[in-house]
Amino acid sequence: MRLAKYLAAAGVASRRKSEQIIAMGRVEVNGAVITVPQHRVETGDLVTVDGREVRLEQKCYLLLDKPAGFLSTVSDPHGRPTVLDLVGRSPTRLYPVGRLDQDTTGLLLLTNDGELAYRLTHPRFGVKKRYQAWVKGIPAPAVLHRMARGVLLEEGMTAPAKVRLLRQGRGRALLEIVLIEGRKRQVKRICAACGHPVERLRRTGFAFLTAEGLESGAFRPLSGAEVRRLYRLVGLPLACLS
Repeated sequence: MRLAKYLAAAGVASRRKSEQIIAMGRVEVNGAVITVPQHRVETGDLVTVDGREVRLEQKCYLLLDKPAGFLSTVSDPHGRPTVLDLVGRSPTRLYPVGRLDQDTTGLLLLTNDGELAYRLTHPRFGVKKRYQAWVKGIPAPAVLHRMARGVLLEEGMTAPAKVRLLRQGRGRALLEIVLIEGRKRQVKRICAACGHPVERLRRTGFAFLTAEGLESGAFRPLSGAEVRRLYRLVGLPLACLS
């Protein structure tokens, strides 16, 4: 197994982040510093990160309905509450799959399966994220079409999305927006660029997953069938689950 993939499978970080950790010289295999993410790890090899041994963990998958006020991160240097405070202690190290802003609510997947997390968040795999956004003003049909076609942001044009008007009244509107990208604050930036700032935002769907049966702040483990379906969705062989 490639070293970056090993670290991701062990729950150290996502595959992309693991590659950065390796490049920084923080990883040793059998006592030798390795800076190449493609380095092969064999059975019996001793892998350490910052001097601490890293072993493959039992994979864990939790679906959380995130309330406002919590950061989608493992820890915060300022002591603000994070999503890990909601799930409590876990025998494995869990990481959020993607991010939701502190004031954004809704679905967030937590796992130590780095390869799955990488594929679920990379736009190449086209995993859909569904949002409901209350925005200021009533967007005209031409504006909705612009949002769906793509909006030029600082780092480039956004990918095509699905946008529809669900409700309107009292100078505001409820939009449903479905993305396959995960740029930072993407929904808010798209709406602001089109003249309709977001007042409230909730993620209602992640791939085929919904918050049905979950109260705000509650979580549940994914079923085996759900995990297998996610694997098939992003083209991962089911053998990687073992």
